[in-house]
Amino acid sequence: MRVLVVEDEPMLADAISEWLREEAHAVDVAYDGAAAVERAGVNDYDVVVLDRDLPVLHGDEVCRELVASPSAARILMLTAAADVTDRVHGLRIGADDYLTKPFAFPELAARVQALGRRSRPAAPPVLHRAGITLDPARREVFRDGRYVPLAKKEFAVLAELLRADGAAVSAERLLEKAWDENADPFTGAVRLTVLKLRRKLADPPVVATVTGVGYRIP
Repeated sequence: MRVLVVEDEPMLADAISEWLREEAHAVDVAYDGAAAVERAGVNDYDVVVLDRDLPVLHGDEVCRELVASPSAARILMLTAAADVTDRVHGLRIGADDYLTKPFAFPELAARVQALGRRSRPAAPPVLHRAGITLDPARREVFRDGRYVPLAKKEFAVLAELLRADGAAVSAERLLEKAWDENADPFTGAVRLTVLKLRRKLADPPVVATVTGVGYRIP
């Protein structure tokens, strides 16, 4: 998934982003509310992890702007305030979930994963196609019963191809979902990752190239 972390404490923002990257998500970071709105207007995020007490533009205003925009991103709001009225207010202005500080990173990651499932059309928890089984929760992949160890980017690319249910997925879409905003679209990272993925999935070949369009798993 593509996730935007909005947190004005750099150490906490970096810790959250690194934890989510370990879960194979592509993560961008904004340290104030205005930067968050700007990034959300450019990138297609599945989930926004949004601190409420932000400089420049308050988290409540960021939440309102995201809800009013065409973005389909789900919002997980973070706050140090544990009062029920604060949580209710956050949910009423459009947040999809609420988490108070301090929190456990595994819980935050689980909430992000759950919100990500809601940001796209419903899909089975475990993905199956062409002899491939991918379990997002366990981060396991099998091909015809054989375990296939994948790197994080390979896993993310394969998940997007399986979710497409046979349709072609463009390299731009794969880059958007598996890499962060610092990725260079001209590096050939997607092509190289697909080559590695094909090699690990072994014969018969299962990831097809659709000329001028992208890649698909028939």
